[in-house]
Amino acid sequence: MKEAFERDGFVCPINVMSAEDAAGYRRQLEEAEARHGADKSFRKILRRYPNLALPFVDEITRRPEITDVIAEILGPDLLVLDAPFFIKDANTKSFVSWHQDLHYWGLETEEEVTAWVALSPATKESGCMRFVAGSQDRQVDHSDTFAEDNLLTRGQEVAVKVDERDATEAELMPGQMSIHHGRVFHASHPNRTDDRRIGLAIRYIPAHARQTDGGNMAAMLVRGEDRYGNFRPCRPPAGLMTKQDLAHWSEIAGARNAVMLDGKQG
Repeated sequence: MKEAFERDGFVCPINVMSAEDAAGYRRQLEEAEARHGADKSFRKILRRYPNLALPFVDEITRRPEITDVIAEILGPDLLVLDAPFFIKDANTKSFVSWHQDLHYWGLETEEEVTAWVALSPATKESGCMRFVAGSQDRQVDHSDTFAEDNLLTRGQEVAVKVDERDATEAELMPGQMSIHHGRVFHASHPNRTDDRRIGLAIRYIPAHARQTDGGNMAAMLVRGEDRYGNFRPCRPPAGLMTKQDLAHWSEIAGARNAVMLDGKQG
């Protein structure tokens, strides 16, 4: 696993839970959407630190079937920097442009692994993740497009030409995941099927990771121990969208947004 990850910058598919477990998590998500979807802040929560307000997301990030894989690469002490949902509704134009994650994250280290967990089928037709093998070995400039249908915060995309023939389609079934390095080129097409494409992108970093100067971000300890204190600690949610958890989320998400939206970060 580690050898393939270091060579290609990604590995897929990896079985991490049963289809029944994945369906159960999807059901909890859609029940929360039905209950809180009218609240404008809820959609923001799905895209930034949902593990602070939705207990089932926190549970997914701690599953040993997932963290065992990540620990093989990053070591036993793991923090979650964020865990956003990437949801493409049926027959919509939402897409993700070619980009490198770490370009905007305010981290000194390149030690990061994203686990992209499928809660619905992620196929070529539904807009699965796409990777360019080996592209994690270089850092390239990005431009911000703020394109309306781009799911990325700034519509960021690499400022180089990507040969589409080099792309690997990372198809996943519910309960499977891919893992990828924060520098590997990745993107995805729109969902042209009649079902939603639902993925949870869990951003794992080792406890010894550091922020760039002036960083004030938080992270959740999910495995092992944090002997460094380089990030403000998060606390697990007490319940579903509780008042105290929403206040905690607002504070934590605000500091992360300041990094993600700061054009000087790179």
